[in-house]
Amino acid sequence: MVETVWKATSKPSPLCTFLLLIILCILGFYSLHYPDSTVINPNAQNALRFRQIFLSSASNHTIASYLRALTQHPHLAGTAPSLTTVNYVVSHFKNLNLQTHTTQYKTLLSYPTHSSLSAHFSNGTVHDLSLSDSSDDDAVVRPYHAYSPSGTAFAKAVFVNYGRDVDFQAIKELNVSVKGCVVVARRGDLPRGIVVQKAEENGAVAVLLYTEGEEVKGFERGTVMSGVGDPLSPGWAAVDDSESLEMEDARVLKRFPKIPSMPLSVRAARLILDSLGGAPPPEKWRVDLRGVGPGPTTLNFTYQGEKKVATIHNVFAVIRGSEEPDRYVLLGNHRDAWTYGAVDPNSGTAALLDIARRYALMIRLGWQPRRTIILCSWDAEEFGMIGSTEWVEQNLVNLGSKAVAYLNVDCAVQGPGFFVGATPQLDSLLLEVTKKVKDPDSEGLTVYEKWAATNAGTNIQRLGGVDSDFAPFVQHAGVPSIDIYYGRGFPVYHTAFDSYVWMTNNGDPLFHRHVAVAGIWGLLALHLADDSILPFNYLSYAEQLQRYKGILSNLLHENVSLHPLTTSIQELVSAAKEAEDEAKILRQQETTGDSVVLKKRALNDRLMLAERGFLDVDGLQGRQWFKHLIYGPPGDHESKLDFFPGVADAISQSARMSRKEIQAAIQHEIWRVSRAIQRAARALKGELT
Repeated sequence: MVETVWKATSKPSPLCTFLLLIILCILGFYSLHYPDSTVINPNAQNALRFRQIFLSSASNHTIASYLRALTQHPHLAGTAPSLTTVNYVVSHFKNLNLQTHTTQYKTLLSYPTHSSLSAHFSNGTVHDLSLSDSSDDDAVVRPYHAYSPSGTAFAKAVFVNYGRDVDFQAIKELNVSVKGCVVVARRGDLPRGIVVQKAEENGAVAVLLYTEGEEVKGFERGTVMSGVGDPLSPGWAAVDDSESLEMEDARVLKRFPKIPSMPLSVRAARLILDSLGGAPPPEKWRVDLRGVGPGPTTLNFTYQGEKKVATIHNVFAVIRGSEEPDRYVLLGNHRDAWTYGAVDPNSGTAALLDIARRYALMIRLGWQPRRTIILCSWDAEEFGMIGSTEWVEQNLVNLGSKAVAYLNVDCAVQGPGFFVGATPQLDSLLLEVTKKVKDPDSEGLTVYEKWAATNAGTNIQRLGGVDSDFAPFVQHAGVPSIDIYYGRGFPVYHTAFDSYVWMTNNGDPLFHRHVAVAGIWGLLALHLADDSILPFNYLSYAEQLQRYKGILSNLLHENVSLHPLTTSIQELVSAAKEAEDEAKILRQQETTGDSVVLKKRALNDRLMLAERGFLDVDGLQGRQWFKHLIYGPPGDHESKLDFFPGVADAISQSARMSRKEIQAAIQHEIWRVSRAIQRAARALKGELT
């Protein structure tokens, strides 16, 4: 590069000096008396440069090294080995000079003490079935269902497909009863605890669950507790000296099944199922069996477990904002695993640690976010989102008034294909960010281009399930959220084979998918933390609500009026258009003048708080902890609606109510949703009636 050197050849003339002084005086006077004058914001100037630095500083080798370290040993929540990963994450954050702290909670967890299973065949032979998928590591917890009651059973086996209501009805039509039997079911879409509950309601004495598939290995561990969070502190944080319910309290007991259950390997399941007689299975089950039972094979089932209070640890790194330190952008991943956790969850943990490394590099280069960024490492998610739920409950008021968004990654990489879920105001941001990140599997394409070319297109799922740590943020606190992952389903889920070796051989050998997830995740946070106007688009939300209304209109009886929904959605559309117009004007004013700063702050607050309008203080019927009326888990897990959970509940109660009562219940829930949409619209407008 050629440098241009300026040399002073003579002293400036007196006239030039005089004119310079006059200009400086005018500028000083103008700045003093007109503080709103245009001054270019250096953060806005540097935003693009730092995003480029963030993307260019990615390292697949670094992420791989993090994952290797995290998965050296099993780290089940509440156990001594789990402290190794706590210390690893804390040390990582501190070594990057990030402000680091931990929070502890004393919560009720569940562990196995003894289990056994044997099959007694009709020819008199007995086969002891192995209940272990790790012969070389005693630290791996034996396969079990957390919070299952202890129990024994010596009873005939019966197959119930996926354990849905329709499956139990199908075998009743075959004159098959499960009463007094050990139910064998394959894993489907229903939560484990719901399968156990339905088996119990039909008279079964125990349940065995297996996951089928050609590549499936091992036993799928998991929880059978209903709801989220510590069962001894429902609605408040399980901190020292806080109220704690007794184990015998009805509010605690209703969270747990009443009959025992265990996971089963596909190999053991096949051995049992191939020995069953009785009526052949319904053709629609598409299963190769001679009969569904009961028997003649009898199972000797024993499970002994203990529930005990254990300490869990959440870890945080805080990057304080320069202009709006009281506005929080949160990135979260859980750290605990049933076994080694290479996919679930530490592929996400490794990505989070790499984001921290890249942010620390940017800080050294002079970057500081406009708003505060908090990196969150949760504990005890596998037991029922316990770590994140306790923290949300402890910080509910501050989150309600200050949280911009929560960005979740659980299993960052399960295999090929990009998947994402979000609350709809974040859809546009997601599409834009994926256009900036290279696709890990196709040379020359972006993630967006590869995603758009799939059969489903750029399909963004919604966050109504209780699948990961976004649940307390969306469904209890009303915080706009995103959930990102590569691949859907993997054959070593929750088994002892979810290891670093499996990841390097199958999930992501070159760790390019990890790099893509970290890039999208970190870039989303940079926009939310640094953009002068929050990149929220509530027109997307209104369009989604309009589609939901269309689905309901085809589903409901004509005596149920959807007019309240129509008017409330129109109100949201109007408020969203006004907010968009205001944002366009303010984005063109990248200044630090007080008036413009205050206008941007006011608009951002309205954009941030509108999501809280969808919360209802009474929550969902029978599940009051879940406050969100647009997205939440329906009471009937077989409901066809994945939105408006209160309406879904009212529809599913039809078997127990008269037609008039059904219509009244549905209409009431539609009114509740409509009022929630109106609250969101009025929050977005920011004006009192």
